[in-house]
Amino acid sequence: MDNLTFINSILLMEGLTVIPQSSYPVFILLLLSYVFIMVSNIGLIILISTEKNLHHPMHFLFCNLPLNDMMGTTVILPRIMHDIIRETSERYMTYAECVVQAYFVHVCAVACHYVLMIMAFDRYVAICNPLRYTAIMTNKMVVKLSASAWGLSLFMVSILLGLTIRLSRCRSKIENPFCDNASLFKLSCENVVVNNIFGIFYTVIVFTFSLGSVFITYGKIASVCITSKNKSLNSKAIKTCSTHIAVYLIMLVSSASFIFLHRFPEYSESRKLASMFNIVPPGLNPLVYGLQTKEIRQKLVNIWCRKKVNP
Repeated sequence: MDNLTFINSILLMEGLTVIPQSSYPVFILLLLSYVFIMVSNIGLIILISTEKNLHHPMHFLFCNLPLNDMMGTTVILPRIMHDIIRETSERYMTYAECVVQAYFVHVCAVACHYVLMIMAFDRYVAICNPLRYTAIMTNKMVVKLSASAWGLSLFMVSILLGLTIRLSRCRSKIENPFCDNASLFKLSCENVVVNNIFGIFYTVIVFTFSLGSVFITYGKIASVCITSKNKSLNSKAIKTCSTHIAVYLIMLVSSASFIFLHRFPEYSESRKLASMFNIVPPGLNPLVYGLQTKEIRQKLVNIWCRKKVNP
């Protein structure tokens, strides 16, 4: 088994099923998506870090999202693009590289849920308890919340992957566009019940807390807005909340579908398609969470106007 494990340290990536004629069009589409995601998220971080008027807890908290989106997209897309323009039989990756990719894929996925939970709480305090907002959401609190989100993600994913890398391997093919925990423990011929149980249990816990906190906080925000007398402000708040929930649902459904379909090998192509929908939220987040933030939107408009006046 040790010799077999050594041989299987080089893995074959199944990748996306793309006909040769479509390889380069798909590559260009993914490249444009990657460039857009990186430019928009980097632009938001630079804008928030350089504009003193945006140095508030809410905006510092928001920086977690573009950082997470950039890291998650960089871990996944360049490798997929690399494999698309190669023959199926030449899509190799070492086991160590696969583990590293899977680790950061899961860290980014889990951290995104935690960050959105914190952002929902921030909006709840700002709208439902505005008089205490500055006392609750201090810079110190933002640092603590952000560190907790990333620290918990790193710790729990370390356990998740630790249970997997302890297994010996008898297979060498990753039946997925990128590496993840389920793809890795499927390489083993040992009993993986513990891996399945822990993976499903942790996923259910994260999804339950994430879904519950986001909908409860936004539900309370909507309730306060409906009962308030400021109709114009309420309409904007409800519109913002509904847009945020729509993006959140896209992320939730794409992630849940990908995890669920892993349990049904006969739907491997559907699983691959579902996995690619995970690049949609990183492209939408800068538009929804960034441009719908009044201060950021005004800064972008001011910058655009200055460029038109002084070309």
